[in-house]
Amino acid sequence: MKLTTREKSALFMEGVVTVILLLMLNLALLVLIVQTIESNPGLRDGIFIIKRSVVLGPHHYQLWSWENLFIGLMMIADAMVVWWRLIRRYRQMQLHHIIEELHYIANGHFDHRIPFRVSGDVQRVVDSVNALVDSVIHSMDEERAIEKSKDELITNVSHDIRTPLTSIIGYLGLIEDKQYHSQDDLLKYTHTAFLKSKQMKSLVDDLFEYTKVRQTDTPLSLTKIDLGAMLEQLAASFELEAQKKGMDIGASDDSADPLMMEADPEKLVRVFNNLVANALKYGDGGKHINLVAKRVSPGELEVRVTNDGPKIPKASLALIFERFYRVEESRSKETGGTGLGLAIAQSIVALHGGYIYVESDDALTSFVIHLPVQHDHPLTVPQRLKTGTPQ
Repeated sequence: MKLTTREKSALFMEGVVTVILLLMLNLALLVLIVQTIESNPGLRDGIFIIKRSVVLGPHHYQLWSWENLFIGLMMIADAMVVWWRLIRRYRQMQLHHIIEELHYIANGHFDHRIPFRVSGDVQRVVDSVNALVDSVIHSMDEERAIEKSKDELITNVSHDIRTPLTSIIGYLGLIEDKQYHSQDDLLKYTHTAFLKSKQMKSLVDDLFEYTKVRQTDTPLSLTKIDLGAMLEQLAASFELEAQKKGMDIGASDDSADPLMMEADPEKLVRVFNNLVANALKYGDGGKHINLVAKRVSPGELEVRVTNDGPKIPKASLALIFERFYRVEESRSKETGGTGLGLAIAQSIVALHGGYIYVESDDALTSFVIHLPVQHDHPLTVPQRLKTGTPQ
């Protein structure tokens, strides 16, 4: 830490004043001791005897003058006192600088940190203050991100609800005003309003499910399940829909033993339902959907939901699990959907202590899920996924 010219002058004057005061104190003590010795012959003779008997060093130097000894001791004591006073004053100046830096940061300069280094425990205070400011700034950034996220959520929900609601009100208004020409028109209007109502209900249901699974304290109905058997049943339930799309769907696992794990079967089925539904909805031109499970380690299972449909653009890979995000350029494509399916899937997987990511190339698009066998032994998310590195 650099001192200002004024502080250096103050430190110098502190040393000068301390030396003057100590010299005056030493002189007063010396006068008192001399007067005491001169007025007491017995004490004077005793000191003389002690001087003759005390020798120093190999050459037997004698202490011929007690005054010199006293002055030497006083000089050592004075030097220690001066040093202590200067160090104390210097520490006070350090604290004053730290307080000024804190006031500067508190006035809104949150990108500023205490720049200097000091010695001893004071440096620990400086490091703690800088760490505290970093933590506060991080919390403020997170809070702003949450507020922005809430605003985006409200905007997206409002957009997706307003569109079908406008249609419902429009068609029901035509019916209310009897602006139809035949029974067929009436049925057409009511059918369209019904479809739009179902679309709104799907959005509300997905939004409710999303907010519920996003809460870390959401309870899970844990039970032992056979993951391989669950995937086979799931594939069978989508077989008819896949045939209508000209695709085939299958499930397999490479383990000779059942892939048993602790999970909430209802919520886990929701994950795979969303992934398979996406593969059917967006996998135009693809012919195959596969659900492949395997044991990665004694405590970890992996499931891959793959399809050979169109490749997901690289720019979308890191954003695909964001709520309301669509790879499509328009939010009004015929594929529909709320844009919450993958966000719900990611939250459910996280509740189970696992993680999910996507890989996509010209041959295959794969949603990869890693799940712990025991729910109370959650998996560690790889660093490449934490930093958002595309697969």
